[in-house]
Amino acid sequence: MTLRKFAGLGALLSFVMPGLAMAEEAAAPVLNSGDTAWMLTATILVLFMTIPGLALFYGGMVRSKNLLSVMMQCFAITGLISILWVIYGYSIAFDTTGMEQGVVNFNSFIGGLGKAFLAGVTPASITGPTALFPEAVFITFQMTFAIITPALIVGAFAERMKFSAMLIFMGVWFTLVYAPIAHMVWSGNGGLMWDWGVLDFAGGTVVHINAGIAGLVACLVLGKRKGFPTTPMAPHNLGYTLMGAAMLWVGWFGFNAGSAVAANGTAGMAMLVTQIATAAAALGWMFAEWITHGKPSALGIASGVVAGLVAITPAAGTVGPMGALVIGLAAGVVCFFCATTLKRKLGYDDSLDAFGVHGIGGILGAILTGVFAAPALGGFGTVTDIGTQVWIQIKGVGFTVIYTAIVTFIILKVLDAVMGLRVTEEEEAVGLDLAQHNERGYNL
Repeated sequence: MTLRKFAGLGALLSFVMPGLAMAEEAAAPVLNSGDTAWMLTATILVLFMTIPGLALFYGGMVRSKNLLSVMMQCFAITGLISILWVIYGYSIAFDTTGMEQGVVNFNSFIGGLGKAFLAGVTPASITGPTALFPEAVFITFQMTFAIITPALIVGAFAERMKFSAMLIFMGVWFTLVYAPIAHMVWSGNGGLMWDWGVLDFAGGTVVHINAGIAGLVACLVLGKRKGFPTTPMAPHNLGYTLMGAAMLWVGWFGFNAGSAVAANGTAGMAMLVTQIATAAAALGWMFAEWITHGKPSALGIASGVVAGLVAITPAAGTVGPMGALVIGLAAGVVCFFCATTLKRKLGYDDSLDAFGVHGIGGILGAILTGVFAAPALGGFGTVTDIGTQVWIQIKGVGFTVIYTAIVTFIILKVLDAVMGLRVTEEEEAVGLDLAQHNERGYNL
């Protein structure tokens, strides 16, 4: 009787075990084609923001003799950062070796080199919150963020920096500023600002405050353009600028909705609030300029568009539609006054308002994220104490501003001592297109 029982148990196990093995196999991470398709699309959209979007946006705002130099800088940065990202950037931004939640150590500030040269990455490597799309796609998606951030800085020192100095500055700045800030905010448990609870869905801190503060420091270290502010330096082709702004607007859906890293409800809401905030900021800037200067301008509405895109970036995954409306409207009005009245009053030469739009818009958006992420105000975050979250956001903003300003200043001063940062007065007068690249944007 006992032997029969064991035989029956053996038969049962022989029937059940293959089923258990199949269930275990089914539980293993499986690539999701929908998420993968969306992340491929989002990655293309974010790259589209830099080339051609930002290149055209900035290119139209400079004088005609500097058109190619600005576009060239955007293209060169795209190439340079792509390679540095593959060699070590991805690793020091996202390698989590040695990190532990609640423990502050060296790896809370910067990642290791376990993923240097993309070691171990294969077509079969998958990643994501639930490991549903190829790691290669995530690497490329984050690469496009790393590309556009230093490219944004170009707007602050346009028309006066040597191309060689620009290349070295961007490579060093990416290594010492961008990658560590990205690691602190986005790498996960154990990352300094991640553990603080800083909310930055798509890069308000990592991208925009980072680039805006670096741009302000750069324009102060390099000094004003020859003739600024008495010599007229009007944009030479606002048609380019409007086309570039339109491309940024479209591409930003990849930037914000793509940061959900899945084709899900969060991505859908991020897309909606991005549109709302951008539209509100465009109108906010336009009406503020109309009331202040008597007429609305094409440059103004284009700048308002970018201000709204910037401000909603950190909040896109947690705020609701009405919160987005308030953030966008506030960004349009505040950035207008900072890019005009404040800049004139303080006298710094932020050529294309990288600080006035990205720095100020990023700071405003990051702080307001702490307010409107609360479900009590229509948000979808986990914020229960608005005051506490706003303080956390301010702490994250403050750390980023101080760290970025100090390290950027040191990099620029060292480079200036070693090789010089500025073109000569003669080269500046001729224009960087001819002086630095021996080409003209227009051959008439």
